[in-house]
Amino acid sequence: MAARAAAGAMGAAGAGPRGTLRSEPPCAAAGPAAPGEQPSRRRTTGRGSRGSEGPEPGSPQAAARELPALVGLEVSAHPEGGLAAAMPKRKPVRSRKSKRKPPARKCPARVEAEGHGAGTSENGPTSPVKVPKKRGRKSKAELLLLKLSQGLDCQAPEPICVQKILGSNEAPEGLEATPSGRPKRRAAKVALLYLQELAEELTSVYQPLASSEGPQESESDSSRKKRRSRRRKEEETDDDDLSRDVDFVPSEEVLLQAAEEEEEESDVLLSEVSESEPEAVRGHTPRMPSAGKSKPQCRGLAPNGFHNSIMAPVWKCPSITRSLRDRHYSPWEFPDWLPSTRKWTFLSESECAQYLPGEMKSPLFSIQREGIEEDGVLYRINRFNSLQPHEERLDVSFFVGGPVWAMEWCPCPEGSAAPQYVALYCNKGMDEKHSLAELHPGPALLQLWALGILQPEAGSATKARLAYAIATDHGCIWDMKFCPSGAWEPPTTCRKPPQLSRLGLLAAAFSDGKVLVYSLPHPEGLLAHRRDQVKGGPFPKHTICKVQCIATLQVGSIQAGNSSECGQCFSVSWMPSKPHQHLAAGFYDGTVAIWNLPTKSLLQRVRQADGSLKLYPFRCFLAHDHAVRSIEWCKVNSNFLVTAGNDRKIKFWDLRRLYEPINSIKRFLTTEITWLLPYNGVTVAQDNCYASYGLCGIHYIDAGYLGFKAYFVAPRKGTVWSISSSDWLNAVAAGDITGELLAAVLPDLAMNPLNIKRPSERRFPIYKADLVPCSSAGGEEAPRPKSRTYSEMTKEHCLRFQDTDLRNFRNFFSREPMRRMHEQEVKAELSLDRMQLESIHKVRFSPNLDSHGWLVSGGQSGIVRAHCLVGLTSPVGHKLLRECRAQFSAMDGDRPESPSGRLAEHGLLQEQ
Repeated sequence: MAARAAAGAMGAAGAGPRGTLRSEPPCAAAGPAAPGEQPSRRRTTGRGSRGSEGPEPGSPQAAARELPALVGLEVSAHPEGGLAAAMPKRKPVRSRKSKRKPPARKCPARVEAEGHGAGTSENGPTSPVKVPKKRGRKSKAELLLLKLSQGLDCQAPEPICVQKILGSNEAPEGLEATPSGRPKRRAAKVALLYLQELAEELTSVYQPLASSEGPQESESDSSRKKRRSRRRKEEETDDDDLSRDVDFVPSEEVLLQAAEEEEEESDVLLSEVSESEPEAVRGHTPRMPSAGKSKPQCRGLAPNGFHNSIMAPVWKCPSITRSLRDRHYSPWEFPDWLPSTRKWTFLSESECAQYLPGEMKSPLFSIQREGIEEDGVLYRINRFNSLQPHEERLDVSFFVGGPVWAMEWCPCPEGSAAPQYVALYCNKGMDEKHSLAELHPGPALLQLWALGILQPEAGSATKARLAYAIATDHGCIWDMKFCPSGAWEPPTTCRKPPQLSRLGLLAAAFSDGKVLVYSLPHPEGLLAHRRDQVKGGPFPKHTICKVQCIATLQVGSIQAGNSSECGQCFSVSWMPSKPHQHLAAGFYDGTVAIWNLPTKSLLQRVRQADGSLKLYPFRCFLAHDHAVRSIEWCKVNSNFLVTAGNDRKIKFWDLRRLYEPINSIKRFLTTEITWLLPYNGVTVAQDNCYASYGLCGIHYIDAGYLGFKAYFVAPRKGTVWSISSSDWLNAVAAGDITGELLAAVLPDLAMNPLNIKRPSERRFPIYKADLVPCSSAGGEEAPRPKSRTYSEMTKEHCLRFQDTDLRNFRNFFSREPMRRMHEQEVKAELSLDRMQLESIHKVRFSPNLDSHGWLVSGGQSGIVRAHCLVGLTSPVGHKLLRECRAQFSAMDGDRPESPSGRLAEHGLLQEQ
């Protein structure tokens, strides 16, 4: 009887709803009712279709149906009843809902077993045995074991293994439990695996994609074997030991083994990244199939000494920039705006005297390069001369004659291997000041400097030289911009006289409220024309010309006259997408004007008597309450524009709906902004007059689309006068009033920058300029003077440039330049009661792929310096440069060459 009762109890384990136990399981062999007894009929409460038929309640088949839910559990039953013989016929079922069973007669053995319970009647059904409830939900196995352990007189049964009963060597899927009946807790391990997969997806943007030439394995064989052996070991040791049934906590051995595998994988990926070119656009990383997917490893150090997580966005930038420029740049634009010898007039020494800067010699200065023992030599450069480039560090220094306030690189096609040119403007005098509220014309000199053929890892073999200069009478130049593309052609291009081969189109913003567009020729062709024009007379030392501009842009209309009511023009920006037909400028009263350069409208275009054009804007709007200090187009979509004004506001505009800005942010006083190519925000340089303590410096500000908070790129103690960005290096450079030129590698700003750790490791100094007494140029720093004029300042003091070794960044945080930079950020003192001779006013990264690691900087001293960030250039950029040069040579090989161009070039080199 006890055995039949036990078998009946086992058959009833899953008859009720999930998580409950039926109070009266049917007997293993239901027979006719005893005489005088009414058959007890009871409806089952389990879920299932009505009238469904199943195996006889209490039979071995019914018990086998419920046993697959008890995976990994050993139950006890009496060997009698043929249970072991019948159960292997049933296949394991992962999860089966209990069905309604027909009413069964009461088993006499069950009546006898439950006869001692309370609430029994002679003919009626007995009440269920009350099981003391525990806190929490109990499984069917726990309830069954608890039921069997209460008062059932059973002999010591022989354990029945579920796997043997089911006839399978593999354990069926289901709930695992310990011998005590408590289910194994796997939640911690599952949660950890989920977090690891989530981290892989989030950090996949840092992993450079492999090249598409063929399938490449991302993991080494040794790391794969280690992972397989570790899994096999875990499976073998996964038993029912109670000591292992705890929350998952990785041991030290597991952590060390995982760290070794990660280091091996990072080394393998690091060796492959120099040969593979990343192709995924930032923020849109495609998902790779799981079979060939490799873990994105950003651990370890790159070959230049920076962390891999810092260099990962830099490795992706060349391919992104190239793909976007292929779509938005044009090989040739404005075919009618060619330079002509009829519009260029050469000036004699006496005629150009009024346009030349006042200082004939530069202030004394010394250069201390990190890792090189200098002897403290003091240099003084004559006006329009330069020092020989350094053999190892490649830096170039030249003197332009006055404080630099505008500067820009001349763009050229990728792979052209052409000489690099920089256009700049400097004030005539060192102590000269200009009023911003009033228009003022006057003589000025626009200089074009030739730096030679520059490469990412090699400098020019010759000194920098003044190619030529343009004399103007429109006042000082506050800003200038070249046409981004389509304005350059090779210097050997054949042109019919009087036309010359074009170097570029330059737009300059003047203090008389006008914007002038110049068509600049190559210096070689201009030199040949000068030889023909000046015959027999004194040959001037430098080429200085009066030029008739291509177009004059001013605010107003034909009916409004020529006087501008908007004030001086402080900023100008050329539309970055082809056909580059729009030009935007910001004025003193807060007005932004946009011109359509190739317009044929009679209301916007007037042909003047000298043949030049006067253009009026087709769109004007009041952007700010005060002067517009900086203006920039979005490089990806030309419908968007950003402006920064003296009202301390930064505004993002959609040119299709100008009645209100997209976003308006009021922060500190902004001096300049730059819009890096693939991001939805701008990097801002700020004045310290309105900044809170510790918040002055460089910030990245989202346009409002992603809703990111401002990211603090670098703190600065003084005013940051200028900022520039490189689309090829994903970096920004800024110069401030303290004389420090700083560069910072930006993170992937397509993701929230608040999650970026240790931003201080992303910035580094390029050089630091200090004002020291001439007697201690190479020694300790002495108290600075209180002079306010240039002559008094340079009597007993000189400049000291401390250059950083930019070839690599190994152990960079323990080197002297980094310690000095961090000390300046915390303890720097500003002396605003004297002339800031060491301050840097303009910084510009080269936009050209051929010289994408170079940047120029100039300031109050009139000394312009060019440096190459060799450590930031990557193998990906070098590979792209070789491809572009091969493509350019193939496209330009059949172009006819002008013989006069070669002769002019030869004569120019001999003269210089």
